[in-house]
This record gives sequence, C-alpha cells and structure tokens, in this order.
Amino acid sequence: MNHGFVKIAAAVPLVSVAEPHRNAERIIAMMADADAREASMVLFPELCVTGYTCGDLLLQDRLLDDAEEAVRVIAAATAGRGVVAVVGCPVRRGALLYNCAVVLFGGKVAGIVPKQWLPNYGEFYEKRWFCTGSDVSACTTLEFAGHEAAFGNRLLFRTSDFTFGVEVCEDLWAPAPVSTGLALAGAEVVANLSADNEVLRKHAYLRSLLKVHSAQTLTAYAYTSAGFGESSTDAVFAGKGLVYECGECIAESPRFLMEDRLTCADIDIERIRAERRANMTFGTAAGAAGAGYAVIDIAAPSRVPVVERRIDPMPFVPDEDERAEVCGEAFEIQTTALAKRLKQIGCRSVVIGISGGLDSTLALLVCRATFDKLGLPAEGITAVTMPGFGTTDRTYNNALALMRALGTTVREVSIKDACLGHFRDIGHDAAVHDTTYENAQARERTQILMDIANQTGGIVIGTGDLSELALGWATYNGDHMSMYGVNAGITKTMTRAMVAHLASVSPDASVKAILMDIIDTPISPELLPGEGSKEMGQKTEDIVGPYELHDFFLYHMLRHKASPAKILFLAKLAFAGIYDETTIRRWLGTFIRRFFAQQFKRSCLPDGPKVDAVSLSPRGDWRMPSDVSSGAFISDLEQ
Repeated sequence: MNHGFVKIAAAVPLVSVAEPHRNAERIIAMMADADAREASMVLFPELCVTGYTCGDLLLQDRLLDDAEEAVRVIAAATAGRGVVAVVGCPVRRGALLYNCAVVLFGGKVAGIVPKQWLPNYGEFYEKRWFCTGSDVSACTTLEFAGHEAAFGNRLLFRTSDFTFGVEVCEDLWAPAPVSTGLALAGAEVVANLSADNEVLRKHAYLRSLLKVHSAQTLTAYAYTSAGFGESSTDAVFAGKGLVYECGECIAESPRFLMEDRLTCADIDIERIRAERRANMTFGTAAGAAGAGYAVIDIAAPSRVPVVERRIDPMPFVPDEDERAEVCGEAFEIQTTALAKRLKQIGCRSVVIGISGGLDSTLALLVCRATFDKLGLPAEGITAVTMPGFGTTDRTYNNALALMRALGTTVREVSIKDACLGHFRDIGHDAAVHDTTYENAQARERTQILMDIANQTGGIVIGTGDLSELALGWATYNGDHMSMYGVNAGITKTMTRAMVAHLASVSPDASVKAILMDIIDTPISPELLPGEGSKEMGQKTEDIVGPYELHDFFLYHMLRHKASPAKILFLAKLAFAGIYDETTIRRWLGTFIRRFFAQQFKRSCLPDGPKVDAVSLSPRGDWRMPSDVSSGAFISDLEQ
C-alpha cells in the first residue's frame, strides 16, 4: 500500500542553448534517475529541449526540426518506464509556433499543452515568437514527434494514482491562473514548467505565490525552472525545484548550482482528496466551473515509493522560528475570547482551580492577561487550590507560588474531609482506590468552584485541554464542566509550548522559574496517593499513553481524515527511533477506543474558543453520535 503517497520529481538539467540532442541526453538521464526512485511524474523546465534563451533562433526550422526529433527520442526512452515525463518544447502547428509542455509516457506523446499567457514586458518578449494558447480549442489532435497526440488548452491527464494538469510559467503569474481551472476540473497535481529568471526579492514572492495558490486550489503544485546553461546575456537563471501541497512547502532545491539536480517530493493524494471533500466552497466552485476539460488516460502503473518526506511528530506545535509568533497569537485568541464573554455578561470576577499542572497554569495566565486587557484588578481572579489525597508538595507549592506571583485572590480548600464524608454517605470504602474514589474528588472540586463562583458573582473557568477532550480524560460533570473553557482549543503539546513561551517573555524572574518547574512536572490528575507527599501516585501518560502520540493521532484523524492504518504508517515515520511499531499500535488502539467511547462528554461541552485548525466542539467542528461504534476503525488498524 502507498497510503495515497506518490512521488513527484522536479528536474533542473544543465541546458545547452540551441542543442536539442544534447539536452535530450540529459533529460533522459534525469528521467531514468527519477524512475529509479519510483517517481510517478518528473517535470522539466520551460523550453528545456531547446533552451529558453534561443531568441530569434526559435523561428528557424533547423532548430525546430531538431527539437521535434529530440522529443521523439525522449518519448522513445519512456517506453518500459513507470514515470510520466513532462518537457518544455516549441511546437509547430501549421504556420504557428507555440510554447508547450509535452507529456510523455510509454514511448509515446500523450498530450501537448500550449502556454496561454505570454509575457511581453521587461526582459520577456515571447509574443515575438509564440502564439497564445488561449486561442487553441480545448482539445484537438496534432502530429508531433512521430505521434498523434491530444493538443489543447484544457487537458487533464489521469493515471491510476492521481490526476494532473500542466501550465507553463506565466500561466501561474497571470491574474486568473490557468491552474485554477485545472484544479476545479479535477487536477490534484499541477506541474508548472518555467524559465523564471532571478532578480532581487523575486524568489521570496514566488514562494509566497506558490504557498497561497496551492492552498486556494487544494493542489500539490510542482514547479521547476531553467537553470545553469541558459544564456546570461540579459538575465540569470538560477534553477529551482519547489513542491507545495495545500499551502505547505514539502520540497525545495537550492538555487545557483552549476549541475543537474532532481528534487523529489512525496505527495499525499489522499490528503488532497480529503481536503476537497470537506471544503464545500471548493466543491461548489468545482461544480460551477469544472466543465469543458478533456481527460487523457495514461496507463502509468500504481507505484509504492519509499516515503522520504518528513512527517512532523508535533503537528500542533509550530516550528522554532515561528513559535513565538504563533504561541502569542494563540494566547491572544484565548484572552480575547474570555474578554468578550466577561463583557457580554457584565462579569468582573472569575474562579479557577489551580493544581500546579500545565492546563490550569495556562488558564490562569489567560485570566490574568484578560483582566489586564479589560482594566480589571487581578484580585477579581479567585484562584483556588484544592489539595486532595494525591496532591504532592511540588504541585501544591507551585500552585500557591504562581497564584501569589500573579496577584490573584488566593483560596485554599482541602477536599479530603468532604470526600471522606461523602464516601461514608454512599457507603464506599476509602481504602478502595477505584473510579468512584477518583471521580468523587474531581466532582467535589467542581462543586467547590461553582459555589465560590456564586459567592463572588463570577464564572468558573475551565482548564481542560483539547487532548483530554479527545481521550475523554475528564470526570463527567467534574473537571469536564465549567462556565467557559479557555483551553478547549489547545492540545497538551501546544499547552506545553505556550507555557514555555510565556515563561520566556515574562519580565518577572520568579514567575519564569515557577513556569519552568511546572513544565518539568509529570502530568497527573493527582487523585491517587503516592508514597509520601513527594511521590505522585499516578502519571497520566503511563495510563493513557504519551500525549505527543495522541496529539499526532488526533491531528491526522480529524484534520486530514486519515484512516487508522495510514495514521500508523505516518506515526512510524514521524517517531522512528522514538517509539517502535508495537508501542504506536498499542496507543493508537487506545486512542480510537477512547475517542469513540467518550463522545458523550464532548456532546455537552461548555463554550470555549477554537484556536487551531482542529476543534471538538459539538457546535462547531465535530459532530458524531455518542453511541457510534469504533469497530470499523479498530478493524482497519488490526488489519
């Protein structure tokens, strides 16, 4: 199984200007390399058969004859190979000349796509030599390089694994890119053959253009551009290969090299299809504008490439270079959401339970920043620590220190006597540390917070995070409940990153020290007593599994609609050398079972802001019956 992955190669060969046969040799060699690497498609730059900078030689039959013969040779070299090749070449049609992309496979020319937008400004003079492909019919036929091939400006090419379309350089830069229509008509991959010269700041603009365009069209966009060997009389061609997928750059070659280079990228076709199914805006646009394209079937075999793509093990956590900005933005979303809620209900008081753990720490920091935003005194935040049977000195002391350092109203209410009385009332043996023993503590804490909120005229701020909601790791009508859940859109891995960021920007050295120690504290509900006041009686990740794995599972299941088998495949790549397959499989099974079984808790969640692309709000992103079966998903994992 290839799990929807196909390998695409962007080739930048050394070019010999006006020497098609020499260029054909290099193209064939690089095509063979791409085929050996199990690439399904390899694309070459615009006019690579002749060289882009031939100038008026493009009007000479001598060069055009040689170019057509070179394509015949390249086409013949595709016989017996599993890779589709797309090359740039001038193509005559009667007395007219077109700048074309030629699709080759199985020893034949499968189709020819003329460039539609011809640049004729600055250093470009393409209208001097070429006719626009915009005036060509959607699909006709043309004799070229010894083959009768489809020729037109609305061609799609379909293999057993994916459908692709082709555009040439300026077709992307135009106000209405050709590839927009290709994508709406069904192209999942777009190949752009370009001869893009270098000027200052142009490359950064190109990268931005590719990022946005691939995101808007929900495509994998492969781009290759002419490199060393092109004439430098008036421009320099640095050569580049870039591949984007739905707005994400997954491969990029270096520029200004004086040698051939092949940039391979593993495209996730299943992800593209899932994105399109979920995006009704795309579906509506495709239904309205996707007609009138001819589909050319190419009998390319399905390939199972070795996936070399980096799979991010922490998909919710931003990369280091953007972490400060993203964490800051997430924090602003949380504080703005809470500020709106408080202003709307005219409330100047909040109540929050502080355990000394990550989630309540982030929630408290949100409350303090929100009160600053609203110009309210920090004393309006009633922070309550509620030590119980499993509370350790470390978390207790951190909770008190943080509350005091932030200037909140501090209250301490032990739950031990109340819980022991409750156990007597319901006839439960306090020496039996079962679910009743644990959940009674969680519900007692929630009751305390709700009643203090009544005392102070405030609302209870929930601290549970998105990872806990996914696993159902919350006591129903205990910590599951609040009046506003500020962490509902933040995963555990992101919570840790955000607390670390807030520690790094804190002007208070004592606050920073407290936050860093909280980050280093093992995650625990602290409901079971340990061996003394310094030992935790339970650690969450020993029970339900590592949160970094669960957040990975959650991201790919909800964001990309991946099957359990594919999630396992991706996780093995992402966590190679960290977790073995047996461990990943075990915790993925736990995730699936808990995710389905605990939906009833998510069906009645308090309000809380969506922060990242994934949310489990029953009013927003996730709707699922509480009594649905997980059987099919477990079966997929087991098989």
